[in-house]
Amino acid sequence: MYGEREAKSITKLVLETELELSSVHLTFERFRLLTQPQQQKLQLILERLMKHEPVQHILGEADFYGLRFKVNKNVLIPRPETEELVEWAISLVKITRGEGLHILDIGAGTGCIPIALAKTLTLGSITACDVSEDALQLAAENNVLNATNVRFFKLDILIEPLTEDSYDLIISNPPYIAQSEREDLAPHVINFEPHLALFAPTEDALIFYKAIAKKASSALKNGGILLLEINEAKGPEVVQLLAGLGYREIELRKDMSGKDRMVKGIKIKVPHQVET
Repeated sequence: MYGEREAKSITKLVLETELELSSVHLTFERFRLLTQPQQQKLQLILERLMKHEPVQHILGEADFYGLRFKVNKNVLIPRPETEELVEWAISLVKITRGEGLHILDIGAGTGCIPIALAKTLTLGSITACDVSEDALQLAAENNVLNATNVRFFKLDILIEPLTEDSYDLIISNPPYIAQSEREDLAPHVINFEPHLALFAPTEDALIFYKAIAKKASSALKNGGILLLEINEAKGPEVVQLLAGLGYREIELRKDMSGKDRMVKGIKIKVPHQVET
């Protein structure tokens, strides 16, 4: 069910979180007998793990970019690949815009992306939207937990517009799995993570990318950056989409596993010429 490395990682996480045993304790007190309540707690956790429930849901929290986030069934568990997206965003805005900038995250979920950005980019304004009120409530709790000042609001990007010329950076990790790909997902994903955050509502796996890229083209300031996490199989299509909408300096980047995972585009706005 779990590979050796994954099983060791889960065991360490459970012992550290639930039994409050540090790495030092795990190393030097590995033969210590557990109390009966501790044994019972571990047995319950093991039973839930055997049903494929993600360990982050069992513990109610997950680590992301060195920060702690509450998680539940209403949001996607933050992934390591998304940390790379955050790292790229930080490097881009520091090079091109400095810190007095305006950032929008579309599809906030736990709030991990905007909160991680807010912790690193201490100046400027960071906002994030999501269509799910349950997700927004949890993101607000994580905002307090991590002592950040992200502003969250409800928005359906497929229907509602974005404010024009407002943002230096728009970043998103939207749903990108087609309905027909359900059977390809692992049990701990398909059975426990929110389908609203996983699946495109139609067989068009790029439906969110089309909406985001089109609306971002007017919502970004001149020279503003659009940064997207993508399905590894859709890189060339997303690149073509951005090119067709007039984005420049488009870059497709691989993640730590060598998979196409992120796309960047810059919006250069051509001023309207006045007829004489």
